[in-house]
Amino acid sequence: MEQGLNLKLQQKLAMTQQLRQAIEILQLSAQELSDLIESEFLENPAVEFEEEYEDNSENETTYSFEEIKALAKYLDDDTSYSNAMINPDREEVNFESKSSLKPSLLETLELQVELSFVDPLQRKIAQYMIGCIDDNGYLKNPVEEFAAIFHQKRSYIEEVLEVIQTFEPDGVGARSLKECLTIQAKQQDLYHGIVQLLIDSYLSELGQQNYKAIAKQIHFSPSEVQQAAKIIQKFNPKPGLQFGSDQAEYITPDVIVRKINDEYVVIINDYGLAKLRISKSYENIADLDSETKKYIEGRVNAATWLMRSIEQRRNTLYRVMTAIVEQQKEFFDKGQKFMRPLLMKTIAEELEIHESTVSRTVANKYAQTPYGLIRLKNFFQANLGIHQEELIAGQIKDVMRDFIEHEDKKNPLSDQQICELLKEKEMKISRRTVMKYREQMGYPSSMKRKKY
Repeated sequence: MEQGLNLKLQQKLAMTQQLRQAIEILQLSAQELSDLIESEFLENPAVEFEEEYEDNSENETTYSFEEIKALAKYLDDDTSYSNAMINPDREEVNFESKSSLKPSLLETLELQVELSFVDPLQRKIAQYMIGCIDDNGYLKNPVEEFAAIFHQKRSYIEEVLEVIQTFEPDGVGARSLKECLTIQAKQQDLYHGIVQLLIDSYLSELGQQNYKAIAKQIHFSPSEVQQAAKIIQKFNPKPGLQFGSDQAEYITPDVIVRKINDEYVVIINDYGLAKLRISKSYENIADLDSETKKYIEGRVNAATWLMRSIEQRRNTLYRVMTAIVEQQKEFFDKGQKFMRPLLMKTIAEELEIHESTVSRTVANKYAQTPYGLIRLKNFFQANLGIHQEELIAGQIKDVMRDFIEHEDKKNPLSDQQICELLKEKEMKISRRTVMKYREQMGYPSSMKRKKY
């Protein structure tokens, strides 16, 4: 009886380890999966690679009806591989795409310009200006240059720049170190008192850390100067550098989404991914001694479970991506602005799987779309709920814009009132964030909007 319990315990432990491995494989990117397969090939003598042109009729991967139908459409379409060979000018699928692991500084600023400027001319000027911001995050061209190019007054250009200087990262768009630190201090409500005084007049002295000399000049104690200096030291003097250089690296998309005959087709990118199989030399182990047989059976079982987990990952990824395409059809038809609110829970309920499975499936993965390479998790960035992190800034701004455009001009809404109105729509953000968004959209304060 004790032996039976031990056997059950061993089986349960093995199953737990196998499930853990399946979960880990589900989360792997295409490159990570390729590395895992290569590692298994090197470490497990029971597996071998399938030869590309070998007759593998007994080991063929099975495809779902939907995948077969999609593949047929792909092969029938005039943009398929065979036609691409005839017409090399046609667009081909990039099985490896060049993209930064995170957006560049310019990409980040471009997105914020789209969200922040309603007026076409202001948006055009802003787009030109952010192109003149260097890798450190500083605007090197003088305002007069932009005024001459766009035939506008200096004050008009300054208004556009003031909005850009509210963008992330904090301090971007500054024309000097002093302005960069001032922007960051203002955004953190710290631009007053001794901090303001030090930034305005004593930056060079701060660099020498001569706190006693500064204290004598401004009539504060050395400890007060030192504490203020610590606050200033936390600001980033080169805010653009956190985005790194513009050097890009190649990312292998895990899935490819293409429009074929007015329908979107999801293709799992197996290109270049080696396929494993059990080595035929280990199929007959009947004549081996028990210890060797036990070892080989263990390696074969491990390889078999790995191959099943890889196939399960493939099937789950296909189902999840297909559901995402259905939910985000407007995005695929019209572009980034039409990304709709989407919860992982919605996909999970549709596919009758756990929400955590959806989360693991989209982790560390990219899709090649008609609009470029997109991280799968980005399809869920538009989730709406009662928490600030689940809101899209653009959607909040649309609601705020509606409030302001239809307010009583003689008694305009304050930032706090707008904040309360947003809460009624389950958009809970702080008054400070309301002020930031209002300024980004180019609306003045309620006092300046008031008409007498």
